[in-house]
Amino acid sequence: MTKDNVLEALKNVTYPGFTKDIVTFGFVKDIDIVGDRVAVVVDITSSADEVKEQISNDIKVELAKIGASEIIATINQPKAPKQMSNSMSGKNLVPQVKNFVMVSSGKGGVGKSTTSVNLAIAMAMQGKKVGLLDADIYGPNVPRMMGLLDQKPEIMGNKVAPLKAYGVEVMSMGSLMEPGQSLIWRGSMIMKAIEQFLRDILWSELDVLVIDMPPGTGDAQLSLAQSVPVTAGITVTTPQEVSLDDSRRSLDMFQKLHIPIAGVVENMSGFICPSCETESDIFGMGTSEAVAKEFGTELTVRIPIEPAIRIGGDTGMPIVYHKPSSETAKRYQEAANKLILFIDKVNEEGGADNSAIQPTTPPGVSACSTGASQQSNSDGGCGCH
Repeated sequence: MTKDNVLEALKNVTYPGFTKDIVTFGFVKDIDIVGDRVAVVVDITSSADEVKEQISNDIKVELAKIGASEIIATINQPKAPKQMSNSMSGKNLVPQVKNFVMVSSGKGGVGKSTTSVNLAIAMAMQGKKVGLLDADIYGPNVPRMMGLLDQKPEIMGNKVAPLKAYGVEVMSMGSLMEPGQSLIWRGSMIMKAIEQFLRDILWSELDVLVIDMPPGTGDAQLSLAQSVPVTAGITVTTPQEVSLDDSRRSLDMFQKLHIPIAGVVENMSGFICPSCETESDIFGMGTSEAVAKEFGTELTVRIPIEPAIRIGGDTGMPIVYHKPSSETAKRYQEAANKLILFIDKVNEEGGADNSAIQPTTPPGVSACSTGASQQSNSDGGCGCH
């Protein structure tokens, strides 16, 4: 029995919730063989006991097939992350949440909410305890995408219980408003709403809270970074240069807010024909890789245009859950795995540090008492009042 034999056998151990095996993911860290005794050390990214147990059982089954009579499977799970607090504001409004992920974009219409939904579900499918906060106040699309359009959250005292779908806790302004109702709010009200979504929602003890931000780099992003220690930021873009220009602004915002950048998701990257499954380059593919490198991060994944994504979003049947064997679902699963590994790395290095956050105030703009930057009026007054 050799290490090569053992590695070949371990390639049959699929990581729960994914199509790849533990060898391909690089999770097998050590193999020790003495006669027909085999000891294997595997590092996994999930803290769920059921994931650990399944991998351990599968390892023993596969190694027994090649003649191992004594099998020792050591499965190492991630350490509990340190709880950090923003040193500028002294706030962590949701201490029961271990990690916060800000999903942002420089402009609207690039698939930010679709990315947030599928990443959250993919992590939940891997055994993580996940929440999804739809902080896109003006365009709250998450309830429809999660199949929660007709459901209203339960009020419990002075708190609100989040809705649940696909193993994910969900809260959105869209769940509190009447369909089609518009919100005509100034920056200070947006900032207050973000704080209330964090403080007044009965979030469980979550491994990750994915936050779908409104497009741009304004009040909502600053308020969030001053309210919780954001572990990772993801920028969503499309391959066109006009979108990449705005993506640079989003990535620059992460740097100024001291948010670790987990990567760039390139949406609408190619087109997968539903008939022949051929992938064609119609808008460009991989063009955001150079932008990612500018900011010391990576192109995490390219998500193609696939009709099943649109259908899933419109019908509340996300592709990563309802069509897990599709090419797009596999790519979301891969992106979720990379995100989990990135979060673990940030925590191993001491956790998120959104220190020294200061809003930038260009000429002709005054910062009002709420912290929002507003255009000054001719009489010298603040435009937010």
